[in-house]
Amino acid sequence: MALIGYEAERQKIEATMAGIRSQLGLHSKGASAPAKATSEAKPKHRMSAAGRARIAEAQRKRWAATKKATEPAPATSKPKRRLSAAGKAAIVAALKKRWAAKRAAAKKAANAQQPPAAKKAAKKAPVKASRKAATKGAAKRTQKAAATPPAVPAATE
Repeated sequence: MALIGYEAERQKIEATMAGIRSQLGLHSKGASAPAKATSEAKPKHRMSAAGRARIAEAQRKRWAATKKATEPAPATSKPKRRLSAAGKAAIVAALKKRWAAKRAAAKKAANAQQPPAAKKAAKKAPVKASRKAATKGAAKRTQKAAATPPAVPAATE
């Protein structure tokens, strides 16, 4: 029964839609607009070669006019500037001075961060002293090894 009710509603709606379409001048869903025959279609407009040439020439003139208006005047351009040898030497000297100052400041900051005891230890223990101590230790080990006889395992009977 519900199906029959829905179909009746659908028919009412379709009838209403058909009435609206007829008022608007549209065709109903089933009938489509008749297609025009090929003989009734408008013929394609073809342009002659002379007409195309006139259009192309006019476009070239327009482009030439816009290019002419946008080009800058190159006659008043300045010559390229160059750096003299004295100027370059002054720049190099200033850079060297600046880097030397930067390195000195970094060294000063590194020394300021070290505790005073570490500074004294660093001064008192040069590299040669550490090498000398290492060679003394090696010499003592060789003397000790020569003084003691090699260990012989005891025979178990």
